[in-house]
Amino acid sequence: MKQKLVPIISILVGVLAFLLARQYISSRMKQLDEEMEKIKRLAQMSIVVGAAENLPKGSTIKQGDLARVNVDRRVSAKAVGLDDATVLIGRRLQVSIGKGEPIFWADVEGGADTGPTLAPMIQKTLRAISLSVSGAAAVSGLIQPNDRVDIVGTFSFPSKTAQGEMESVTLTVLQDVTVLATGQKLAKSGDTRAGATYSMITVEVTPREAELLVFAQQMQGRLTLTLRNPSDGSYEARLPNIDFQQIEKSLPELNSFRQSQIRHNKPL
Repeated sequence: MKQKLVPIISILVGVLAFLLARQYISSRMKQLDEEMEKIKRLAQMSIVVGAAENLPKGSTIKQGDLARVNVDRRVSAKAVGLDDATVLIGRRLQVSIGKGEPIFWADVEGGADTGPTLAPMIQKTLRAISLSVSGAAAVSGLIQPNDRVDIVGTFSFPSKTAQGEMESVTLTVLQDVTVLATGQKLAKSGDTRAGATYSMITVEVTPREAELLVFAQQMQGRLTLTLRNPSDGSYEARLPNIDFQQIEKSLPELNSFRQSQIRHNKPL
């Protein structure tokens, strides 16, 4: 009897070992398939700029609002790449973006290609440059493409009278500058609505003026636009730099000029 049981037990053990080995191999194959699928998904992903927190529509993007996120490569071309992250700083969102979601160019002011392009509108030998201005600095959003403006800046300079101290100075940087775009709205877009919300204005300047404006913005100065009548091509050749001393000195003269020449419509 024992001799008969030995072969049977051996067969059962062999079958059990076969089943266990098959189950192990199947489990390992499943794990390998899952790993391969994970690798494939990662290979199809790209790292782009996303939202570090929930960002509401209309908010201005700050450095701390940005984070790295993974997106499918099929849509990554429309998202903001890591190399362009700094371009977003100071721009306004046109939609709400949730935490961890990618930021697409169409989500930010001035990012979407929705119509006419800017380059053909620029006169030869001139350049287009965007300035960060909003609210009161942009005449409450009433400035429109094709308007003409003066650009006024307020900066902190070393004091000429008190060594080692800084003083605020306001001066007119450029006069009679053409506005090419407000936000992403171009002059040729056909949109004539006023009072739009935007944080960037694109103006047409010479290369030397462009250098001046870039330097002014890097100096952490505040730029303000003053709107001109479209038929006014006048130029003020000797505008003073305004500081506290100049304000005190000039106020009587300025008020006298306003009353005699502006309020009573006398010829200038």
